[in-house]
Amino acid sequence: MTVEITSHEELRELLGVPTARAVDKERTRLHERDRQWLAAAPFCLVATAGADGSCDVSPKGDPAGFALVLDDTTIALPERPGNKRADGYRNILDNPHVGLLFLVPGRTDTLRINGRARLVSDAPWFDDMVVKGHRPVLAVVVEIEQIFYHCAKAFLRSALWQPETWQPDALPSRARLIKEVEAPVESLDDLERHYGPEYATKIYV
Repeated sequence: MTVEITSHEELRELLGVPTARAVDKERTRLHERDRQWLAAAPFCLVATAGADGSCDVSPKGDPAGFALVLDDTTIALPERPGNKRADGYRNILDNPHVGLLFLVPGRTDTLRINGRARLVSDAPWFDDMVVKGHRPVLAVVVEIEQIFYHCAKAFLRSALWQPETWQPDALPSRARLIKEVEAPVESLDDLERHYGPEYATKIYV
């Protein structure tokens, strides 16, 4: 029998009460250590939700420090060439609330930032976000409402950063996944060439 939780009271009874440290660690302004973390982070997950409640989580990655600190309560993330779906960006236009999770390779804790986002097509600080000659076509500006560090347990349980647990070849190649799941008209050989070694040379164009 499946037992569904349908109220905050049921959830709290099941999970218990958070510690004072877990509750009190929330802040609304960047600490100097937060700035150091952002300077070291090359990867971020951006969670958004549309007006209808539909959700999206998009990965963002660049050289470490790609999240630009504008002031103690504001950061900006550059847009790089992608598939042009713009799922998260369309959500932001309808619902500005976002959740960000910044990762530093090898670290099992993470930095979480929640706030309100807006899209900017140009600003003087865009010049500070140039990578390999690529100036972003837009940026996500996030006004920080909540910031805190998240504990390491999920990364420890998953052994995410332990190379001996990695099994990338347990799954088909990216090209084969596309061929079998998305059923493109391209041949598998053409897809393998497209997603081969040269693919990494085209990520900024």
